[in-house]
Amino acid sequence: MTESDGLTPAQRLGTSDPGMLRAGIVTVYELETLYACVAYENQHEQRVPVLRRLARRASEVREGKEK
Repeated sequence: MTESDGLTPAQRLGTSDPGMLRAGIVTVYELETLYACVAYENQHEQRVPVLRRLARRASEVREGKEK
């Protein structure tokens, strides 16, 4: 686990429900956690839309934007 909320990348991304995926991504506030999620997604599902959303969230975190 990489974030204080205790969710693993599998818990954040291990669903096909779009709402749950979105919630799992937008509640990440640390780049380390995002990198772990990208690694998980690349090893498991390799869903391009999810990887794009993770990249977008990483940009937001780097820029200091919270959603």
